[in-house]
Amino acid sequence: MAEIKDDTMAEQEQALEIENQDDIALVKRMQDGRDQIVAEIKKVIVGQDDIIDELLIALFGGGHVLVTGVPGLAKTLLIKTVADILQVDFSRIQFTPDLMPADVVGSELVEESDGGRQLKFVKGPIFTNILLADEINRTPPKTQSALLEAMEERQVTAAGVTHPMSKPFFVLATQNPIELEGTYPLPEAQLDRFMFKIELGYLSEDEEVTVVSQTTQHHDRALSHPLSGEDILDFQLIARQVPAAEAVIKYAVRLVHASRPQSASAPEFIKDWVSWGAGIRASQNLILAGKVRALLLGRYNVSFSDVRALAPSVFRHRILLNFHAEAERITTDEVIRRLLEAVPEPSSEI
Repeated sequence: MAEIKDDTMAEQEQALEIENQDDIALVKRMQDGRDQIVAEIKKVIVGQDDIIDELLIALFGGGHVLVTGVPGLAKTLLIKTVADILQVDFSRIQFTPDLMPADVVGSELVEESDGGRQLKFVKGPIFTNILLADEINRTPPKTQSALLEAMEERQVTAAGVTHPMSKPFFVLATQNPIELEGTYPLPEAQLDRFMFKIELGYLSEDEEVTVVSQTTQHHDRALSHPLSGEDILDFQLIARQVPAAEAVIKYAVRLVHASRPQSASAPEFIKDWVSWGAGIRASQNLILAGKVRALLLGRYNVSFSDVRALAPSVFRHRILLNFHAEAERITTDEVIRRLLEAVPEPSSEI
């Protein structure tokens, strides 16, 4: 009951900024488009409802997604299907131990011409709309960091020249669990560029039966194209117009502050189990993703429930556990669950 009351109070504090009919029509197209994309994906993918929902939230919010899971869970097929539905450029980079940064961003080559020789920049596979960075933790940090500028600033600088990225630009990176051999943990600066980290588990028995049945017989996978890349850009703009009450923003920031063991507001279990907490991008992503989620659920404002629902995926790669937590077999998701229980919503303190 308190949650309903607090969410209602937050909604009443917000002035509706999406007022004209064009904006309302765009929001309706966004909601319908999401349903249509999911329906098309379901022609190809069985299960994985959580990753589909959060992938679309990140795509509509202009963020990127990191997916962790063992091989064979259709991560690659999922992102390629999304690119096919939207009819945008798609590139896949298979990260390996010998991959170099130039293999990702491109390199300068000497080109012969009538006027003599000149350097020409040949763009790498990163210059696309949707990029699948497959098994990103199989390559050393030097190559992993080649994605940093492109993910944050939507541009690549090579030989002193800045090259803008295509729009929209979305990165879905997959990685194997770090306990598998031959992997390199992603640098913290790289991890922070991802809006979400999603962990995939195995399919249920019934879902696996469906997958085996569909993949061992002829299956027509003709896809329709309900949305385009231009639609995604429109959705990213309209999402930023959604208002967020000060109380909701304060709640998001308070959660982030409480995740830092150095903070005075951090609960004791954070100080005991966490060596490093989330940064300011966590607060930004909680609110931005919350705006998209609110629109997709038919609301024109962000509520506390949006922040709570998205917190696990936003915090999962930003909270670094210490050896005490590892010794006690405490997981990051357990810490996040306790954090959400420990941090009150601002209005509930009255």
